[in-house]
Amino acid sequence: MNYTILQNGFSTYLKLERGLSKNTRSAYLHDTALLFGFLEAEKNGIPIAEVSLDVLSDFVAYIHKMGLGSWSQSRVLSGIKAFFKYLMLEQLVVNNPSELLESPRLDRKLPEVLSVEEIERMIDAVDLSEPQGERNKAILETLYGCGLRVSELTGLRLSDLHLREDMISVTGKGNKQRLVPLGASAKKQMLVYKDQLRIHLKPDKKAEDILFLNRNGGQMSRQMVFIIVRQLAEKAGVRKKISPHTFRHSFATHLVQHGADLRAVQELLGHVSITTTEIYTHLDTDDLRKAILAFHPRNK
Repeated sequence: MNYTILQNGFSTYLKLERGLSKNTRSAYLHDTALLFGFLEAEKNGIPIAEVSLDVLSDFVAYIHKMGLGSWSQSRVLSGIKAFFKYLMLEQLVVNNPSELLESPRLDRKLPEVLSVEEIERMIDAVDLSEPQGERNKAILETLYGCGLRVSELTGLRLSDLHLREDMISVTGKGNKQRLVPLGASAKKQMLVYKDQLRIHLKPDKKAEDILFLNRNGGQMSRQMVFIIVRQLAEKAGVRKKISPHTFRHSFATHLVQHGADLRAVQELLGHVSITTTEIYTHLDTDDLRKAILAFHPRNK
């Protein structure tokens, strides 16, 4: 069986049996294409059934030489492991050599987080006299108040709003839906934008149900939200390197710091694994400094 046939079968499996999104499927297929390229170039095109743990270890060294960082290598290996699970299910291989394959050691970097005061400065920096001012303020309130990914924000629909229940439906990765509570500030600003600004726009046919629209009535792009956030950060004097995702990090960090259950935060963020959420249990250096000054016996 040649590599192309394997690739096509894997693609069908990811779509029909795993129900993965188009972007996730593309990433996994890119990973297997890397493996196939390696087998052709370095291993004389050996059959997939002859791939051993040693061969996969050589593949790890190969992608390292390509310049991929540890996080990228880890993501590629995740795709390769999914591929071999598929091969086992289809009985195309007898053994799964990827089971014992170790991912590179990851340096977990703490995400950049905004303080409440910095977030308030950015919200206050929105010029409400501008045509899109109320929309931009609603965007910041929703990013921080609900912890959304930027793609979830731009894809938010009017039909996703359950305002009487103070909830919104969010479509996350893999088209998985979750319910997220809508706080008072986010709800108030969302209503102002929806009832006072959006109502005067004529949405195009593809964006009739989309909440946040650009000035032409189309769905906002991710890039546009990035630009809005960075311009407001500069205007507010926030010197950190931030993006829309920084509001999601801040949302989660502030909840955990104020005692929210980690499982609840996991559900709100739409994380599949609790391990991903655990990064928000960090304390910043200011918290640690205050704790040492307050409680260490030598500081009494």
